[in-house]
Amino acid sequence: MSSVTNATPSGGSNDVSLEEPKKMTREDWRKKKELEEQRKLGNAPAEVDEEGKDINPHIPQYISSVPWYIDPSKRPTLKHQRPQPEKQKQYSTSGDWYKRGVQEHAVATRYRKGACENCGALTHKKKDCMERPRKVGAKYTGMNIAPDEHVQPQLMFDYDGKRDRWNGYNPEEHMKIVEEYSKVDLAKRTLKAQKLQEELASGKLEQVERDHNSEDEDEDKYADDIDMPGQNFDSKRRITVRNLRIREDIAKYLRNLDPNSAYYDPKTRAMRENPYANTGKNPDEVGYAGDNFVRYTGDTISMAQTQLFAWEAYDKGSEVHLQADPTKLELLYKSFKVKKEDFKAQQKESILEKYGGQEHLDAPPAELLLAQTEDYVEYSRHGTVIKGQEKAIACSKYEEDVKINNHTISSHWKGMSFCPSPFKCNTEASLLEEQPGEEEHMTKPKTLMEALNAEEARLLHVKEIMQLDERKRPYNSVYETKEPSEEEMEAYRMKRQRPDDPMASFLGQ
Repeated sequence: MSSVTNATPSGGSNDVSLEEPKKMTREDWRKKKELEEQRKLGNAPAEVDEEGKDINPHIPQYISSVPWYIDPSKRPTLKHQRPQPEKQKQYSTSGDWYKRGVQEHAVATRYRKGACENCGALTHKKKDCMERPRKVGAKYTGMNIAPDEHVQPQLMFDYDGKRDRWNGYNPEEHMKIVEEYSKVDLAKRTLKAQKLQEELASGKLEQVERDHNSEDEDEDKYADDIDMPGQNFDSKRRITVRNLRIREDIAKYLRNLDPNSAYYDPKTRAMRENPYANTGKNPDEVGYAGDNFVRYTGDTISMAQTQLFAWEAYDKGSEVHLQADPTKLELLYKSFKVKKEDFKAQQKESILEKYGGQEHLDAPPAELLLAQTEDYVEYSRHGTVIKGQEKAIACSKYEEDVKINNHTISSHWKGMSFCPSPFKCNTEASLLEEQPGEEEHMTKPKTLMEALNAEEARLLHVKEIMQLDERKRPYNSVYETKEPSEEEMEAYRMKRQRPDDPMASFLGQ
């Protein structure tokens, strides 16, 4: 076996010669494989590295073996697979943080080389100086040298250090809060003891009641400050007011499972309409009739009217606002309603004085005067209403029950007096009745001949125009056309050419 000595890699020592691995024989390869199998089965001891640590036999060879140009000993190891110390990032520890409240160091008395030419500080240059530019810099005067600023360290944290919420927290700051609370507690105890002594001396409080009410007073005093989400504790009534639905209440969307009933908005948890609207139940008898009743109960309507009045008054020049000055707006709205009613009453009286008619306004209703009405009502033997209170049906805007010639049954079609059939009649009598009169026979041929002559003139004119160049044809405006008469349409049909007609060539058209 010939061995070849390679050149030393760059950066390595010249006295160490690295040799390529020699080729193994077939017998050595078989023994090596058997040893690896025995190590995997646990029958042979595991291989160790240069530090004496066992190497897992199940690790592949291309991971555990070291390249021949790195380690001359060629011993198996995992050192080259582990993180190298020189390539690891150095993170700041958990105790490192930015310095706060750093005192200024001693001010230099003379200019130092490399310092700011303007103020003399050593931590920045002239272009980064934040002081007012001096007429003569500190570099040349050597006076009023500014102190060096404290440069904060560049901290570099790992994943946990970046998310540590208590990093940089000073526990001594919490002692100030503890001292403040202890002073408040001491003041409360002193005030309570003084109050109890005064009540005991005046005879208003017995010795037994003092011990009994001591805890209740503290609870009532601080109960309003510890409200939990979803509930409110009232110290005056000593009850808990819940803002959310309790488990015993029926959900709004479970009151009526009909999908066509009232709509439930899951985002706002609102159901405006009555879920029992189509069930026949009285809204006053059910426990829940929708959220719309809130919009029409209480002062909701009056509040909306007041807001509308505020907007109108502001447009007229009055400085009023519902939220900014509600008292002023309420007084102004009340005076406005009184003046409006007085004005309407005065206007009504003036009209009655001028034109009269007061006796018609004081007259009793027409039902009492005539003892009858136009409303049709049927009563039973016991006096209950049987018919007459049905809901009024909305009238259609289209014509209904309108017959030809105002006939309802067996209407004469097109006014034919001989036939009472509701359908169109095609008998000889109808044809004779539909024939035109003598005057119409006299006038129709005359107008038809005129229309035929006009149509021939038009076709001749069109033929002449079509023979001209397209650019020399006169302008033909579509706005000059008018609706043709019956004679003109008849003449057009008679003179119209039909190229697709097989008889057109036979007739010479």
